[in-house]
Amino acid sequence: MDPERYWKEHVYQGGARQLTVRAIIAGMLIGAVMCLSNLYVVLKTGWSLGVTITACILGFAVFGTLRSLKLLTKEFTDLENNAMGSVASAAGYMTGGGNMAAVPALLMLTGTLPSSGWLMVWFGVISALGVFAAIPIKRQLINIEALPFPTGTATAETIRALHGHGDVARQKSRLLGLAGLVGALLVLVRDARFTWLKNLPEKMSLPFNIMGREAGKWSLSFDFSLLLIGAGALVSFRTGWSMLLGAFLTYGFLAPEMVSRGVIPEVTYKAINGWALWTGAAVLVSSGLLSFAFQWKSVVRSFSALSGLLGRQPQEGTREDPLAEIECPPAWFPLGFVLLGPVAVFLMAYLFQIPWWAGVLALPLAVVMGVIASRVTGETDTTPTKALGPVTQLIFGALAPGNLSANIMSANATGGVGLHSADLLTDLKSGWLLGAAPRQQFYAQLFGVVAGSVVIVPVFNLLVPSADVLGTEQFPAPAAMVWAGVSKMLASGVAALHPTARVGALCGMLLGVTLVLLERWAPPKAKAFIPTASGLGLAIVIPGSSSISLFVGAALAALLRRVKPKLADDAVLPVSSGFIAGESLLGIAIAMVKAFGFMPK
Repeated sequence: MDPERYWKEHVYQGGARQLTVRAIIAGMLIGAVMCLSNLYVVLKTGWSLGVTITACILGFAVFGTLRSLKLLTKEFTDLENNAMGSVASAAGYMTGGGNMAAVPALLMLTGTLPSSGWLMVWFGVISALGVFAAIPIKRQLINIEALPFPTGTATAETIRALHGHGDVARQKSRLLGLAGLVGALLVLVRDARFTWLKNLPEKMSLPFNIMGREAGKWSLSFDFSLLLIGAGALVSFRTGWSMLLGAFLTYGFLAPEMVSRGVIPEVTYKAINGWALWTGAAVLVSSGLLSFAFQWKSVVRSFSALSGLLGRQPQEGTREDPLAEIECPPAWFPLGFVLLGPVAVFLMAYLFQIPWWAGVLALPLAVVMGVIASRVTGETDTTPTKALGPVTQLIFGALAPGNLSANIMSANATGGVGLHSADLLTDLKSGWLLGAAPRQQFYAQLFGVVAGSVVIVPVFNLLVPSADVLGTEQFPAPAAMVWAGVSKMLASGVAALHPTARVGALCGMLLGVTLVLLERWAPPKAKAFIPTASGLGLAIVIPGSSSISLFVGAALAALLRRVKPKLADDAVLPVSSGFIAGESLLGIAIAMVKAFGFMPK
């Protein structure tokens, strides 16, 4: 039987409440909060964390509380929660797709950014184009081929659990709330400078010296950050210990050796990072590109989805499209690009001095990137940002050599559209499993784009008032450092680097390739002892203290999964999400209070 016809007859809940006004409002508010939390996290760690599951748990808890207080009469349904999650995820993903790599990188390289209003429009247009780009490939990848999109599947299962078992829902929402409160209290004790409050130190140095200086001077310390511990709990233990290994190799051995040779002028994180960045970037870029190359079958298969650009061909033996009135019409895709494409090209030319022909070229390239990234995400649950970001930088570096703004922001446009498309298809997978209306999720994502683009710019300007804040222990911004590094290298050439930095970049490239090959070809039992290239590379470009805390989180989560697997399944995600949200949001609030002069800086 035609899978689409079966879905319409047995899964689709056409008459159920979905994209209600309250779901839109709640999704925009929760999505804005999650977007700000993600902004803080990406500046700290370089990662944009998935927000949909957390948003669905939080939404369920909020509406459940309001209903228990008799402030609401109608039940908050599973499809309302799914629609609300689509709004929230579109807002939360505003930090993804290279957005919070490209814009900070541009600030570091040029010292200036467009005005807040123009940046809001830029983020909104690029993200909205990503939503439209998902239309022609959604049916092929989700309806017909049924790619797993593991995070989307997990979101659907979470929503079913929340709305099917009250005890599970209450426990998860309670854990999330308590963890958020603990994370916020830690920030208050650590960062708020009240005269009546004894502050917790931000870091505690490890108990040994290197070259006569305590380990903390080399950034080898324990960071009192539940955000980092929570983020670590969401990655694998293998990634966690890889980061610990990378931290000690970089800050315990390589950096002291370079300081003793006079290559690194002083023992500060910023000075060390200025040298080590090239090694870390080479590990991340080479491993990302090779991993992507090994997925060539997915890439080849993805181009079959481009037939959707010309409209879906009815399957043999069918007379009509069973979902013609439910799915987004194929014409919406070209219509969206006809309306928004010229706006994007204008913004590229006006804001970033990108030649108009390069802007026009970026649009079809973005569609191709979206097709490739969407299939890879659907099959592996990993959006290939580390590969597609540098690839687009290389393309535009060749087309407009020496133009730093054009290199970075053309890549932001191309990668942003494609990667947003891939991320948002994950939400449509959840809706497919739950029987939601795709058109309503499409509208939901556009509402989320508006919310995310409006809130992210002013808070970014607040947290990053100047480029001096970036690349520091406060905000390492590793993704932005890598993008800026690639752009500078394309503009000035490898010869401009210090000879030892060139050797480090070559070693990093070989290390990234070697780790990917070992992971692919090593016996299954041996893989647990092979460091991950992403963990090792990231540890080279962030402070050692951050890697240590991330390792602690990964180790605690792994221990809990081994000792109490059921408790780990129920608790790790909500507790980690609560730690991250609580610390990041209060951290932003304290930054706002300091900026307005109500608290000493």
